[in-house]
Amino acid sequence: MRWSRPLPRAFWGPGLGRALQPSDERIPFLIHWNWALKGECPLGPPRAFLRHHGSSVGSGPPSGRHKQLFWSTSATEAIQRHRRNLAEWFSRLPREERQFGPTFALDTVHVDPVIRECTPDELLRPPSVLALEHQLPPARLPTLALSQLFDPDACGRRVQTVVLYGTVGTGKSTLVRKMVLDWCYGRLPAFELLIPFSCEDLSSLGPAPASLCQLVAQRYVPLKEILPLMAATGSRLLFVLHGLEHLNLDFRLAGTGLCSNPEQPEVPAAIIVNLLRKYMLPEASILVTTRPSAIGRIPSKYVGRYGEICGFSDTNLQKLYFQLRLNQPDCGHSAGGAGVSATPAQRDNLVEMLSRNLEGHHQIAAACFLPSYCWLVCATLHFLHAPTPAGQTLTSIYTSFLRLNFSGEMLDSTDPSKLSLMAYAARTMGKLAYEGVSSRKTYFSEEDVHGCLEAGIRTEEEFQLLHVFRRDALRFFLAPCVEPGHLGTFVFTVPAMQEYLAALYIVLGLRKTTLQQVGKELAEFVGRVGEDVSLVLGIVAKLLPLRALPLLFNLLKVVPRVFGRMVGKSREAVAQAMVLEMFREEDYYNDDVLDQMGASILGVEGPRRHPDEPPEDEVFELFPMFMGGLLSAHNRAVLAQLGCPIKNLDALENAQAIKKKLGKLGRQVLPPSELLDHLFFHYEFQNQRFSAEVLSSLRQLNLAGVRMTPLKCTVVATVLGSGRHALDEVNLASCQLDPAGIRTLMPVFLRARKLGLQLNSLGPEACRDLRDLLLHDQCQITTLRLSNNPLTAAGVALLVEGLAGNTSLTHLSLLHTGLGDEGLVLLAAQLERNQQLQELNVAYNGAGDTAALALAKAAREHPSLELLHLYFNELSSEGRQVLRDLGSTAEGSARVVVSLTEGTAVSEYSSVILNEVQRNLSSWDRGRVQRHLELLLRDLEDNRGATLNPWRKAQLLRVEGEVRALLEQLGGPGS
Repeated sequence: MRWSRPLPRAFWGPGLGRALQPSDERIPFLIHWNWALKGECPLGPPRAFLRHHGSSVGSGPPSGRHKQLFWSTSATEAIQRHRRNLAEWFSRLPREERQFGPTFALDTVHVDPVIRECTPDELLRPPSVLALEHQLPPARLPTLALSQLFDPDACGRRVQTVVLYGTVGTGKSTLVRKMVLDWCYGRLPAFELLIPFSCEDLSSLGPAPASLCQLVAQRYVPLKEILPLMAATGSRLLFVLHGLEHLNLDFRLAGTGLCSNPEQPEVPAAIIVNLLRKYMLPEASILVTTRPSAIGRIPSKYVGRYGEICGFSDTNLQKLYFQLRLNQPDCGHSAGGAGVSATPAQRDNLVEMLSRNLEGHHQIAAACFLPSYCWLVCATLHFLHAPTPAGQTLTSIYTSFLRLNFSGEMLDSTDPSKLSLMAYAARTMGKLAYEGVSSRKTYFSEEDVHGCLEAGIRTEEEFQLLHVFRRDALRFFLAPCVEPGHLGTFVFTVPAMQEYLAALYIVLGLRKTTLQQVGKELAEFVGRVGEDVSLVLGIVAKLLPLRALPLLFNLLKVVPRVFGRMVGKSREAVAQAMVLEMFREEDYYNDDVLDQMGASILGVEGPRRHPDEPPEDEVFELFPMFMGGLLSAHNRAVLAQLGCPIKNLDALENAQAIKKKLGKLGRQVLPPSELLDHLFFHYEFQNQRFSAEVLSSLRQLNLAGVRMTPLKCTVVATVLGSGRHALDEVNLASCQLDPAGIRTLMPVFLRARKLGLQLNSLGPEACRDLRDLLLHDQCQITTLRLSNNPLTAAGVALLVEGLAGNTSLTHLSLLHTGLGDEGLVLLAAQLERNQQLQELNVAYNGAGDTAALALAKAAREHPSLELLHLYFNELSSEGRQVLRDLGSTAEGSARVVVSLTEGTAVSEYSSVILNEVQRNLSSWDRGRVQRHLELLLRDLEDNRGATLNPWRKAQLLRVEGEVRALLEQLGGPGS
């Protein structure tokens, strides 16, 4: 459950250069790169860029005869318009990036991945079977910066064509984008003109012929007037060809003829071939990016330099990436402006904890080798610690992460099946992930991986697809395990990705038994044949006495229904497994799933478990969350773009099966952390009707002890805030709530009859929100517990305003809230404005005799108040006696509790007082509590000596023993 992606691919469409379209999330993904574009990026004065680990800045023009060619005013203006258009196009952000704040700009947080130069001999070497090894660049081959890509080679020869290759997630698109923006802002002076092409865009044109000039003019209108000068530009013209794997190139003369005229129409693949042959525009420079499986499509004789994009092989690069991403000044603001922004100290602490975990937990560092997963780490941390944008879920983050990496990607463009890369990954990696979840394991042997990859492969075409997947994408999902005791095994790059893929494997219906596979085909065949034959025999039976035959063939129509029921039973079995995983008793007392995710990324404070200790049982509590999340409408729409459609009927039947099982097991009383997990499942599902039906039996919301972060408050409010039935009790004691959390949870509080907010460090600011809650016309709270919060007199001044206008509250606890004399006097003066209050607890508030007596007199005059707690205040012996007498003089007036005794007898509220002390012994001031207990003990001893009743003596002795036990716990004199 942990980690992310660097920078998404861009949208390159044919409209670039004309009037730019407004940003729209619905732009087709298969036409463009994956950048939903937004924002302005005027060329103007170059903005401040942060460049790390190499840059194309400072690369000077090559020595030679080339000088400024586009010297005319019109040509210069055309180039400037071209620069502005490209900068505008490449500076826009997809929705997934806007979560990092409205001023977040990708071009200011670039951290270049490591690029190592390769030789053709290395490329010819057969790859390892699993292609999972990632080694540091050899010493003899230094790493390359962008500014060095077109430097002369070791022999001093000029380099005109550079091929950069890397597996999915290593940052190919990021490097291209950075180079284009560098050129736009004048930081790439070696090239006077840069023309980028998306090979995915070119492949969509099909066999329709077009000249190079037409391709450029259609995409970059400002360059139309200077196209005749392209041939004279020489090496100062740079073509960027991104995603060569989308094109099927044929360098044989019999397949692609020679063409040197940029104005001669040819199919796009032929133009690219002749550019790479250096037969068309032979002086131009070319940068190509591709996946490893497509490197061989360009003969090595046409390539001057190969560079492998190796990702973040140094943890310092990972740390730098995280610092730049997570230290955005407005990173904590939500889209709607709600919530509280994280302070710089909180952001620094987050980065520091993450850095320490990277240093000590090598498996996380191995995952962040891929810049894509660094993005996922940042997005997940932002989801966990910042105000959550409306509708964002953990499942949507992972689905968007896959869209940023795989949208529009085919496994092999040369294969006629045009199979989606993500669909292939769901079938193979999903099978491995599900088998791991089923057998409760996260470490996989090489045999396990082979078994899932090669299952069902029979033809040469299938083996070719497997070869492409191994080279291009396997490392994206699996990584060698570097943990002691598990060397030689493989793990999913991010543990949560295993649970996501397992859930995807299920909801796509890819898990089928042999009986289901055979039965489905047989049922469809029999159903089709049965309808036709029944129709024919129905006609024949009218002429011949064959009445039994139509009846026989009518029975064939039942076969599809029988199979449908068999599939339904399978769905119920999956739902049963999912619900059982959610409600495993073994997981009842671990942290909630959101805290588990945070701990997996940031690390757990304290000593780590020794590797020789017996391993703990693996927990897969995210698996059911992802299953629910993948069935939501938004995620199904994104998966359809990835080539993994989930049919509406299948989603409905899966949801019904899950609801049926949840209805049976969801009624049991759950521990607080498991109850939050249950609510988080509904939050991921994003279906209010479904949640309302399943949670209709929930009457008590007990989340005591759960650390209520802004995200958890949002989860609870989203799932329960729209319900109609009342909640008998909402217990949020010791949840680290703050005023922002109270505002978020207001819809839930309005449904509660009893509300417990004790031990939350709530101050006067929170009382403003509590006042609004009490004054709300839908408020139905009868019991409000605010004990052990530093409300002070300032907070009570706000609370009494709410009490004056409230008609539902009957019990209010302000125990140990720092009211002092001022607070009790305020309550005494305003108490008469509320006519429903029956019990008021202001014990342990440091009040003296005068204030306590004033409140007691006001309580005696109150028409409904029955009980007033004043024990553990700074009362003198005389004051306590006056209060006892005051509470017993008037018949029917409020009783005042100031001690464990009433006269010479034990008070009926003694157990209430001692239980309250026992509960709060660890949080209250020990010296102060000890002093009060000693006074109570002396009072008990005096009353025991003053009575002759043996029954009362026995009761007093019993209570004395309980007080002495408490004193012993405090280290005081127990005897």
